[in-house]
Amino acid sequence: MDYSEITYEVLGPVLRVYHNRPKQANSESENLLAELDDALERAKRDDDIRVLIIGGVGKHFSAGHDLIGGMETRGNFSPEQHWLWESEHYLGNAMRIWDFPKPTIAQVQGACIAGGFMVANMCDLMVASDDAYFSDPVVHSLAAASVETLVHPWVMGVRKAKEFLYTGQKLPAAEAKEWGMVNHVVPRAELEEFTLKLANHIALAPPVGIRMMKRSLNRSADIMGFRNSIMAHFDTHILSTSTKEHYSVASAGMNASMEKAKKVASNG
Repeated sequence: MDYSEITYEVLGPVLRVYHNRPKQANSESENLLAELDDALERAKRDDDIRVLIIGGVGKHFSAGHDLIGGMETRGNFSPEQHWLWESEHYLGNAMRIWDFPKPTIAQVQGACIAGGFMVANMCDLMVASDDAYFSDPVVHSLAAASVETLVHPWVMGVRKAKEFLYTGQKLPAAEAKEWGMVNHVVPRAELEEFTLKLANHIALAPPVGIRMMKRSLNRSADIMGFRNSIMAHFDTHILSTSTKEHYSVASAGMNASMEKAKKVASNG
């Protein structure tokens, strides 16, 4: 398919797929995530592609889900409709990244917020620029239990995840590395070169061997409860977006919600 909201760039054994809505801070529309799904499926079938990089065009990796667009198309959904739609899309999108059989690297600059945080952290590795920051202020801004995929305790530990989510704080890349969520922090000007070099190094490994290695590592996480915890949280998330509290906040409008999220992150 022709892509309008992502880029698809093959560089030898490495595929770079970037969010491509820079004027919207790479917020993730339904179409963008559908294009990402298609890119994953193409790359899975292409034996010449050995490593996938997911990044973003412009200043930011992603400011999260496109809430305004979502309200226009799904604002009148019932809880049942939300559960069905988000099972396939937001939750489904994230799990398809997790289950992608080849190594994946998130390449993060600028903002990586909420839904963007979810996408980046479903990748195997993460390289961040020194100007990158992470935030998930959803409980403050929408009275909802975080985003659809609660990967947070798995990538930063339960204690730090509680602080991060309870406060809605903005987490700089250097601190995210200290917490164990980010593998490398590099100067912004070196981000693409460093990430591509890392991807090419990984691509030197025998392709079947490294796919089996990833399969075993993901199974280890699942044995420790990863998949079950992700699925359990998803139902809690849907319930939290069906409460009177959530509707009272959402009724003020998504622009007001996003402004509140910015204030919460700045004060965190």
